[in-house]
Amino acid sequence: MTHTTTYDGRKRFLNALHCRSCDRPPIWMMRQAGRSLPEYLALKEGKRFTDLVQNPEVAAEVTLQPIRRFQYDAAVIFSDILVIAEAMGVPYQLMEQGGVKVDFQLQSRADIEKLTAEGAANKIAYTPAAIELVRNEVENQCAIIGFAGSPWTLASFMVEGGSSRDNLRSRALIHEQPALFEALLEKITLATIDYLNAQIDAGADALQLFDSQGGTLAQAAYWRFSGRWMQQIITALGQRVPITVFGRGVHQNWEQLIQTGANALSIDWNIDLPTLSKQLPSTLALQGNLDPALLTASPSVAIEQTQRLLDGMRDRNGFIFNLGHGVPPNAYIETIAAIAQTVQTYHG
Repeated sequence: MTHTTTYDGRKRFLNALHCRSCDRPPIWMMRQAGRSLPEYLALKEGKRFTDLVQNPEVAAEVTLQPIRRFQYDAAVIFSDILVIAEAMGVPYQLMEQGGVKVDFQLQSRADIEKLTAEGAANKIAYTPAAIELVRNEVENQCAIIGFAGSPWTLASFMVEGGSSRDNLRSRALIHEQPALFEALLEKITLATIDYLNAQIDAGADALQLFDSQGGTLAQAAYWRFSGRWMQQIITALGQRVPITVFGRGVHQNWEQLIQTGANALSIDWNIDLPTLSKQLPSTLALQGNLDPALLTASPSVAIEQTQRLLDGMRDRNGFIFNLGHGVPPNAYIETIAAIAQTVQTYHG
């Protein structure tokens, strides 16, 4: 890479996570940042999604594609939260029509005993290998973000058999057989700790836990079945790198999200971030939360909303501009570029 400003971007990103003042907010675009790019579509031609994820050279290339185009301040490694499920013995596949299929039915403790947490991280060494390749490519020019799914989110995918809007089966099981469900969460947690430590060892500057299904839990059940398991992961990692928690739809459990020990919270698009920021500690970095649908709108519309969010957060140290969820596959490249440029030239 030949960009002369991206090292400042890495420093800016890490400073924001520690709530230090920045000349302008750092920017990255959540997961799947390159999925709408023609170079990604060309690379993907004739390959399964898992073929891309499990090949470190290809995963590194996909990670770098949006960085080359848009010069984000951080790159999230190309992978998937379900690699841990597969490493534990539960294979997954992305369906052509969208969504995920997972082959698992939790009926008894014997089903849990079949899953292997110990050594699971060794089976997904391809992700740390991809991080090493990206680190060698960018050196110290931009931050590298590793990630994993929260134990609740991953468990719900496994129990539901794939994507689910409301996690009815998982929610029933936490009431009918809470100890059994917690045994699954414990195994996922142990595997996740090993996996994230390996990502740090490979060169990740920061990590994110995606609790994308956290909002399906009842408010009273959130800590027991999601928050405390993320806290266990963050505690075990020992502040080796800053950690962000993304709790999609978790709008009634801010104290529990803070209690996880995260350095930053990533906020979905269904809440007004400037208003929320006044309710949260100034020692906590915030990330978000542009509506991803704006990436399918015209550049002028997206610029207006980006400017509005930047203005609303300009007095907050530790603000990282981001989407409120992943990049949609039909995002317009010119709109993504316009958003990136708006943030990168913003000075309040």
